[in-house]
Amino acid sequence: MTIKRTPLIVIFLVVVLLAIALFRWWQGPLVPAYQLQPIDLIQNVVATGRVISTSRAQVGSEIAGIVVERRVREGDRVKAGDVLIVLRADDLIAKEKEAQAALDQLRLARRPQAVAALAQAESHFAQAKRETQRRMELLEKQSIAREAVEQSRNNLASATSAVEQARLLVQSLAPGESEERILKERLAAAQATLLKTVIRAEAAGTILTRNVEPGDLVQPVGKVLLEIAREGDTEILVPLDERNLGALSVGQQAICIADAYSGEHFKARVNFIAPTIDPQRGTVDIRLKVDPVPDYLRQDMTVSVNIQTGKVDQALAVPNDALLNISGSRADVLTVRDGRVKRVAIMLGLRGMAYSEASSGLAPGEWVLQGARAQEGEHVRVSRQVVPLNNAAATTRKETPVKFN
Repeated sequence: MTIKRTPLIVIFLVVVLLAIALFRWWQGPLVPAYQLQPIDLIQNVVATGRVISTSRAQVGSEIAGIVVERRVREGDRVKAGDVLIVLRADDLIAKEKEAQAALDQLRLARRPQAVAALAQAESHFAQAKRETQRRMELLEKQSIAREAVEQSRNNLASATSAVEQARLLVQSLAPGESEERILKERLAAAQATLLKTVIRAEAAGTILTRNVEPGDLVQPVGKVLLEIAREGDTEILVPLDERNLGALSVGQQAICIADAYSGEHFKARVNFIAPTIDPQRGTVDIRLKVDPVPDYLRQDMTVSVNIQTGKVDQALAVPNDALLNISGSRADVLTVRDGRVKRVAIMLGLRGMAYSEASSGLAPGEWVLQGARAQEGEHVRVSRQVVPLNNAAATTRKETPVKFN
C-alpha cells in the first residue's frame, strides 16, 4: 500500500510545484519598488561664503608727508572724527603763520597807512586847488606871468591823480575787498592743507588693515594706509551655482556655521540676489544679512550656509531614481496597479539631489518602480526598497560647495 501511494505523492508535489511556478510566472518578475508615504519635505541650498561688511573705506593721504604718529591698529573700533594718523607739519605751520601775518599786516598797517596817505593826498589836492585859484585871480590882474598859472594847474592835475590813486588803494584794502579776500583765501588754503596732516576717520567702523608706520613717507595718491569696515549691516557673500537661482528669493532664512567655530550656529536671511551671472564660474552672488551678529564673527571669515528655499508639509517624496523622462516640472514614473506596470505622468514640486515632490499624479501608498525595470502592462511583483527619508522630515539638498581662493 505504501509503495502504491509514493507515485501519487510525487505526482501531487510536481503538480503543486508546477502550479506555483505557473502562478509566479503569471505574477511576473520581482522588481525593486518604493511605497510612497506623505512626509514633511524641506528643501535647502547648501554652499560656502565669506563674511563681508556692507561698505569698506580705504584711507589715504591727500598730501605728501612723513608719518609721525599712527594711533590705531588692526581690530580697533573708531568713531567718525577720531585721529588715525598724524603727519609732520613744520613747513605747513610756517606757511599758515606767514599767511596770517600778511592778513594782520593788511589790517594793522597797510590799511591805516593807505587811509593816511589818502588824507594827505586830499590835503595836497585842496592846497593845489587853492593855489591855482589864487594864481588865476592874480593873472586876471596881470600881477603874475601865465607860466606860473600853468605850473599851478600841473600841480593840481598831479594832486588830483594822487588823490584818485590813494582812493583806489584804500578801496582795495578795505574790509571785504579784493586784497583782503586774497589774503583770507591764502590763509584758508594754508589752514586746510595743515588740517590734512591729521588724518581722521570719516565714519565709524573697525580697522581691518594697516600699511603705514611712523617714519614712512606717504604720497597723495597710490597707497592705501588703512582699511576700515564701516559700521552697518554684516553680510555673508555666497556665490551659488546658477542652477539654484530658480529656488532663491529675498527673505529666505538660513542657518550659518563659521568654519572656525563649528560648534556654533547663527541665523541670517537672503537680502540681495545679484542681477547678473558670473560667466567664468557660472555662479550668482547672493548676500545674507546677519542679525544679530555673533561676537566671534570676523571679516572674510569662511562660513557654511544652509538656506531653506522651500517647505511642504505631508508631501509625497519620490526618489529621483524612480523618475523618467524629466522635462521641467513634469516627469513619468512606473507604478504597479493591480499587479501590472502602468506609466503615470506626474507634476514635480520641490526638487532635490535624492528625491523630489510629486505634487500631482500619485497617491499615498502607491508603488513606484526603481528605474525602468519592467515594461508597461507587464505583470510584476514588488520588492520593497527603503526610501532614503527620515520618518519625521526630509531635506532636499542642492549642494554647491564653492570655495574662495
